[in-house]
Amino acid sequence: MIKIFRTLGRRYSNLRQSIRTSVRRNLHVFYGIMSCTTLESLNFDNLALRSLPIDPEKENSIRQVSGACFSKVKPTPVSNPRLVAASISALSLIDLDPGQIERKDFAEFFSGNKLLPGSDTAAHCYCGHQFGYFSGQLGDGAAMYLGEIVNKSGQRWEIQFKGSGLTPFSRSADGRKVLRSTIREFLCSEAIHNLGIPTTRAGTCVTSDSRVVRDIFYDGNPIQERCSIVLRIAPTFLRFGSFEIFKPTDSETGRKGPSVGRNEILTQMLDYTVQTFYPEIWKVHNADKMTAYVEFFKELTRRTARLVADWQSVGWCHGVLNTDNMSIVGVTIDYGPFGFMDKYDPGFICNASDDGGRYTYIKQPQICKWNIKKFAEAIQGVVPLAKTIPETKIFDEEYSDYYTKKMRKKFGLVNKSEEQDGDLTGSFLDTMQKTGADFTNCFRCLSRLPLPGSPDFEDRLQEVIKYILSQCSTVEELKKEYRPRMDPRQFQMMMMLMESNPQLAPALGRSFSAFSQEIERLEKFKELEKITEDDKQKENKELWTTWFKSYTDRLKKEVEGETDIEAANQRRKEVMNGTNPRFILRNYIAQNAIDAAEKGDFSEVCRVLKLLETPYNDGTDLESLRPSPSDSNIAAEDDSSSSVPKTFVEKCYDGKPPSWSVDLRVT
Repeated sequence: MIKIFRTLGRRYSNLRQSIRTSVRRNLHVFYGIMSCTTLESLNFDNLALRSLPIDPEKENSIRQVSGACFSKVKPTPVSNPRLVAASISALSLIDLDPGQIERKDFAEFFSGNKLLPGSDTAAHCYCGHQFGYFSGQLGDGAAMYLGEIVNKSGQRWEIQFKGSGLTPFSRSADGRKVLRSTIREFLCSEAIHNLGIPTTRAGTCVTSDSRVVRDIFYDGNPIQERCSIVLRIAPTFLRFGSFEIFKPTDSETGRKGPSVGRNEILTQMLDYTVQTFYPEIWKVHNADKMTAYVEFFKELTRRTARLVADWQSVGWCHGVLNTDNMSIVGVTIDYGPFGFMDKYDPGFICNASDDGGRYTYIKQPQICKWNIKKFAEAIQGVVPLAKTIPETKIFDEEYSDYYTKKMRKKFGLVNKSEEQDGDLTGSFLDTMQKTGADFTNCFRCLSRLPLPGSPDFEDRLQEVIKYILSQCSTVEELKKEYRPRMDPRQFQMMMMLMESNPQLAPALGRSFSAFSQEIERLEKFKELEKITEDDKQKENKELWTTWFKSYTDRLKKEVEGETDIEAANQRRKEVMNGTNPRFILRNYIAQNAIDAAEKGDFSEVCRVLKLLETPYNDGTDLESLRPSPSDSNIAAEDDSSSSVPKTFVEKCYDGKPPSWSVDLRVT
């Protein structure tokens, strides 16, 4: 009887909360029409904390968190917070009026020094497979859930700080992020969104006078850097690793999830996820939960396949595709050592810490599929593997279909689908690799070539080939790219070890992979020493002339039956220029903005943000984006200084990257 009353009591409480939420939402919509949304009137409705178990321990101490998805924590204040930049379009998702950015206390709220009314701060518990090995409990060591805001359109957005201080999951770290990494995440989140790729958004970037020590290159030369905080916005920050808290002891690492055997919580999480983020599946299958879970798994597989195909199509690398960095709703999350390729290289590694090359550009699809299988294992306490693993075949089918359609648009093949289209894509990528050509600029320039039969076709063809040749790497640039990176003493030791005990190679894991890559680099470097620049340019021209002959033959099939070539050219150009970006967040562009910001000048961050808001725009005037001194958001390093000298900024954001960019390393 007591049990019945308790159940009825909980149902009454939930009903009362639902009524309150509904009333609040309706009032919010009504008053939102009448007035602007201020920081004090954001419509918080923190469903995740009402739906998932919370750690009863109140003390913010490093610990294993068992039987809970969240731990309540508060942000750690910083000294003298100030705004670096804000994305108006991202903040519009939560209905925040742009005028609020001008408030004197704006940075106080978005640094964590002041809490937004209605927010309920917490850190999320999750686990993860890192570089292929199960690491046990990880969690929000530097991030913090602030709450969920329901906007006037009824959309639910979770907001989160990254860099806001210690949590129970910080392990041996300090829970802080620094200015360089925060600027990179802020800019790339918005860049990926404006490229049309699903992603978390970045609303604000705030820095401070508080400092932390960082050894940037792990070389024993630590420096003090500014504590900085980014506001992240997404439907949810649940990830594959959120469901790995139930994993039994791993046979390789000996680690286990903190909530092993708690299948009632796993069921609770599955219900919450499907009902909240896949409502169309829940609506159809809620009477048969097992079917709902399997349909959710299938849809997540499709979304993940499309997401990685989007990354591949713009030459973007995530850098750390661990299971704790994979979103449960199929969006890009956790911007760490990411990178856009400059010259095309299928073995491109954007993370200097990835010495084994696990997360190279070409491996991203197979790694994402591997992570999908790990997610199937994570939920097997409720959903048997026999029901999920067979469905992973969907990944290959969805990826192939979606990627093929994307590539056809990039080449302007809009009228017909031909069997050899895949070969055309492959040969284009192969030619870019052999010539060391710039990935983004080579694709972008293809729209300059009109369809065969156009009066100026031959002249334009020669112009395009000439431009592409200018985007190829010189011999010296390639030598710089392939010069040795491993410490000579370490390389010598590995050589001696391999000569004396080659059978030890498999046991060395990532160290052996790094050694193998160094050997390949040395071989390429030696080959380049035999080639002159004239020989290289001649070979480049032959390779590209051959490819464009194949491309021309394929385009002739596009014009078959066309009566208005001029109109066909225009349609084709619009499709291509809407698929091949002009602007991407190259490492050197981000670095220029960081260098200026670290001197106290935030204007370049704002300028780059503006540039990345229209990445496909041919009409963008770069000089018009350069802010005047009066428009600059400048915060001086030294209060006694009245002005801050600006860092030199490359003017050509859509040209071939400067030679010094090869030396940039992100870890």
